[in-house]
Amino acid sequence: MSTFALVHGAWHGAWCFERLAPALEARGHRAVAVDLPSDDATATFETYADVVARALEEEGDDVALVGHSLAGLTIPLVASRRPLRRLIYLCALVPVPGRSFLDQREIDTDMLFPEYLAGMSDPDAQGRRRWVDGELAREVLYADCDDHSATEGVERLRPQAQTPYAEPCLLDAFPETPATYVVCAEDRLVNPDWSRRIAHERLDAELIDLFGSHSPFLSRPDELAAVLNDRA
Repeated sequence: MSTFALVHGAWHGAWCFERLAPALEARGHRAVAVDLPSDDATATFETYADVVARALEEEGDDVALVGHSLAGLTIPLVASRRPLRRLIYLCALVPVPGRSFLDQREIDTDMLFPEYLAGMSDPDAQGRRRWVDGELAREVLYADCDDHSATEGVERLRPQAQTPYAEPCLLDAFPETPATYVVCAEDRLVNPDWSRRIAHERLDAELIDLFGSHSPFLSRPDELAAVLNDRA
């Protein structure tokens, strides 16, 4: 049995893994879904990494840490804090050591499809942005989900604080923990072509191509669990 620690991306919460976790447990694994304080305007990616590390204090070293989307900027920080068996980037961003995410958007100009920005609010008084266009959120985040899952997902989205984006990544280099990158071919937020290139150039990671869009934990949890099981 292995432990899979599941870390959500922007706007989401641990709830988004409610289908994936049972699929992993049915294969004999333990699943730990972590809820990040991503709507807390005082929290940084270092804060997020501390939260994940604390959630794993009772776990041994046989932990595969899965980071979805924005959580790709958190999971290598966790690997610098404690031993992990593997890092798994799922439709995920990948940091540039020493640079902030704001810097990275200037460096990795093809990283994100920009259409999602039309569905975002302006920052609120706490510097948080939220989805205000539900239909666009469905198209970007849940394109291959059934109607019920997409509707429920949009209803559960929460604000994402922008504070972490300005903080430089404190890594000097990527951890030596083995890495896998799972790219979804129809992702409408994180550019699959960028993902494939960066998985090789920046991470030297094993690359897994999965059919579907940005949220396979909801649209195809059994298929994703099978991919993760093969990395156990």
